[in-house]
Amino acid sequence: MKIDILTLFPEAFDFIKNYGVIGKAIDKGLLEVSYINIRDFSTNKHKKVDDELFGGEAGMLMTMQPIVDAIDSVRTQDSIVIFLSPQGKVFNQKIANNLVRHKHLILLCGHYEGIDSRIIENYVDMEISIGDYVLTGGEIPAMVLIDSIGRLVEDVLGNSESYQTDSHYHILLQHNNYTRPRDFRGHKVPDVLFSGNHKLIEEWKKQSSIDNTKNKRPDLYQKYIESLDKN
Repeated sequence: MKIDILTLFPEAFDFIKNYGVIGKAIDKGLLEVSYINIRDFSTNKHKKVDDELFGGEAGMLMTMQPIVDAIDSVRTQDSIVIFLSPQGKVFNQKIANNLVRHKHLILLCGHYEGIDSRIIENYVDMEISIGDYVLTGGEIPAMVLIDSIGRLVEDVLGNSESYQTDSHYHILLQHNNYTRPRDFRGHKVPDVLFSGNHKLIEEWKKQSSIDNTKNKRPDLYQKYIESLDKN
């Protein structure tokens, strides 16, 4: 998978090259991540990329020309252009699962009061938000997408089961997990995990997932119940 990031602060993404499994995936060529400075495409002699808003509102807005030219410099017929925006669809695991199927993602990071709406209407394929709050720019949301989607790319985690048991992958939250020691100050690991009975262990994991979802995310639990009713 190839991911191009259009940003005013490409240096913000330098750490990704050394960040855990994502950094290793980049080193191995499983994931290609490039950073494009929008300011490099400005035709203004001062490399200006923003201007005053029409209508008399306060603040500055990113202008069309540098952004559109930046998009055109990397866009192909396989590209999906995503604008990181508080007005976008709230990002979740289902969206990540869908986006990993695409060969090329272009992540557009806005700043100031955002970008000219004509860009969204004519050059952007989808808007994504990482939550119902506002940040100073799209760089942090872009990093969230890179991490969430990048780990789903084939061979990045080494084993697809590593993410197929994650919270949210199949509506339910992940089951409880434990490691050594078996007994820490009286806090014991459930005996069933040492039973050797794979059927009982799988049943325990399923029930643990259901319990976690019911107790921590009643909204997701309700969706789970509704999915059972449909079947």
